[in-house]
Amino acid sequence: MKTSLYTTVFGTLVLGALLTSPVQAQEVSACLITKTDTNPFFVKMKEGATAKAEELGVNLKSYAGRIDGDSESQVAAIETCIADGAKGIMLTASDTKGIVPAVQKARDAGILVIALDTPLEPIDAADMTFATDNLRAGELIGQWAAATLGDAAQEARIGFLNLTPSQPSVDVLRNQGFMKGFGIDVADINRIGDENDPRIVGHDVTNGNEEGGRTAMENLLQQDPTINVVHTINEPAAAGAYEALKSVGRENDVLIVSVDGGCPGVKNVAEGIIGATSQQYPLLMASMGIEAIKKFADTGEKPEATEGKNFFDTGVALVTDKPVEGVESIDTKEGEEKCWG
Repeated sequence: MKTSLYTTVFGTLVLGALLTSPVQAQEVSACLITKTDTNPFFVKMKEGATAKAEELGVNLKSYAGRIDGDSESQVAAIETCIADGAKGIMLTASDTKGIVPAVQKARDAGILVIALDTPLEPIDAADMTFATDNLRAGELIGQWAAATLGDAAQEARIGFLNLTPSQPSVDVLRNQGFMKGFGIDVADINRIGDENDPRIVGHDVTNGNEEGGRTAMENLLQQDPTINVVHTINEPAAAGAYEALKSVGRENDVLIVSVDGGCPGVKNVAEGIIGATSQQYPLLMASMGIEAIKKFADTGEKPEATEGKNFFDTGVALVTDKPVEGVESIDTKEGEEKCWG
């Protein structure tokens, strides 16, 4: 009887361990949903999330839209993550307003939702946002451009190469930040295109890629061939803008500024293609997101915002080899040490 009882109890414990271990292993799972899987920014974000997930034993699944602006694929990915029982979702939303109902469904299911880089609208639609201060990033390049031009800034002809027609929050923040820094009255800071400053030639969209940047720049040059300042949503769009300007012999007399801080972009700053760029840190955003999901799974504790802000600020630095008085910056050598992609 003793042997039989021991065998029964031991067998029950082993069976219980076999049944519970896989479930427990799957409890700490996470999803990363990016706008695309080709933009170097999101490639680096995935690398950061993957490395941290492996370190902490988190089961990570990654999804992406087909192109920047493909919100339908992102909604489908959220549905999959809910069905898979994920503990957390990290999201860079293409449609920062339209995706909110899907995000709310995930939160209602007990999933921690962290917006990376791009705040949702409203920002508290996610449990937390880990991001660059995109308004500040835009403001830095606007201040640098105005100071670089000096008195000529009052007669500037400015073209804006934005992201998509839906005006996602990251697009609006960088655009309006540049205007603030340059000294333009932004009117409604939550909206692109309602300003009446005569220096603004116009706006076009790029989908955040080089081809889109080239086409948008060509369109704006048709509106006004005297454009001499170009704000770009990111460095791939800036590279496209440069090619369009080069094709008409204007590559040396137009000031291009951007945001990202990827290694190709920093190289373009060093080569004079881009005048200055605001560097952000996607690997940090993603790795901190994984840490937050693991902590939430273990303790139920949610991440907190940076003091005085409604998101967690992962930092920004202006990169240029032509510093100006009153605007803090780092040179391209330091930018290369911190770049990605």
